[in-house]
Amino acid sequence: MLNDVKVIVCGKEYKLKTAESPNYVFALARSLEFKINEILNSKSGSSPYDAAIMVALSLVDDLNKANQHLDNIRNQTKEDVDEAGKSRIELDSALKEIEVLKSKIVQLESMVKLKQLGDSIQ
Repeated sequence: MLNDVKVIVCGKEYKLKTAESPNYVFALARSLEFKINEILNSKSGSSPYDAAIMVALSLVDDLNKANQHLDNIRNQTKEDVDEAGKSRIELDSALKEIEVLKSKIVQLESMVKLKQLGDSIQ
């Protein structure tokens, strides 16, 4: 369901249709206006339009860097999962080998007991 939301940024009203909650959209508008006002207050002669462009460029830069960071995390996670899978295979193989060796130990112990029994009978 789409919500009709009206926000005011830099004195101009914008009517939006969004799936987001009105409170969320109001918070976005306040944040945007705050960033625009920061630029307007720090750079004399900047128009609200110029400030909005500078904020937009900054936000797109932040988004691109966040997406690159997310891609790096995804790649690292995939490598970690692959490595964990290889380690699991190695562990399973080692556990099977341990079982085989335990069985051989039991066989050898039995052979030693038989030999000792045979030696004691002679």
